Amino acid sequence: MSGRRGASDRIWVDLREEITSGRLGPDAALPSTAELARQYGVASETARLAVTRLKEEGLVSGRTGAGVYVRSRPPLRRLGIDRYDKAKWRNADLVAFAADRVASGRAWAPGDQTQTVRRVPASDDVAEALGVAPDSEVYERARIVRDQDRPTHTLTSYYRPDHVGGTRLTDDSPGPAGPGGGFRVLYERGLEPDAVEETLGARMPTPDEATTLDLPPGEPIVELHRTTFTADGTPVEYAIGVHAASQFAWSYRFPIPDSGDLA
Repeated sequence: MSGRRGASDRIWVDLREEITSGRLGPDAALPSTAELARQYGVASETARLAVTRLKEEGLVSGRTGAGVYVRSRPPLRRLGIDRYDKAKWRNADLVAFAADRVASGRAWAPGDQTQTVRRVPASDDVAEALGVAPDSEVYERARIVRDQDRPTHTLTSYYRPDHVGGTRLTDDSPGPAGPGGGFRVLYERGLEPDAVEETLGARMPTPDEATTLDLPPGEPIVELHRTTFTADGTPVEYAIGVHAASQFAWSYRFPIPDSGDLA
């Protein structure tokens, strides 16, 4: 067994270096396990173990009946503070996910985002974030966002009915909620977003999340929790995002605080 593992490691290291160096570029086909077995003088099962490790790392994926290919992994810049710039959604009609695409030099279309909208009982965390009683009804707006038909992340937002009832945020048509998206809707209702609090964490996906995001075995997700407030501290949105880790590079720029001498 140790000998087979050693030979498998050698194949894995060689193929991994070919991929990370770019000599095997995105969508390039890997040699078949039979070809690898002949090249390295090992059993097909030993070669298969090496390819399986690459799949678990998210470097390659299999296509039914067509072999194994290098995954295309161009990261999207997910802007931190800049994606919420008021000039983007209040003045320039640019929603947050589209701002990320523009910053990444990537095209986008309204149909890249689809959603379902329904009224649901507030869970404990949603109730706490929005300042409502547990089990009281809230609007749930669950989106799936794609890049070139490939899912990149989901984002599920929760709103108080008295804040968004009868607005574009309750429409489940594909695309953003009109020019400027959800933040513009809140602004038009006199609930201008003024501050955002975000918490990020990494974990392994649930089976449903792996299916929705078409994740290869072994790829983690980055989970985001976002609460949006007006200037007077009223919470107007609570959102949970689930992002394929390999699809994003998280980018933040902000002024460094200077609170003075606290001694």
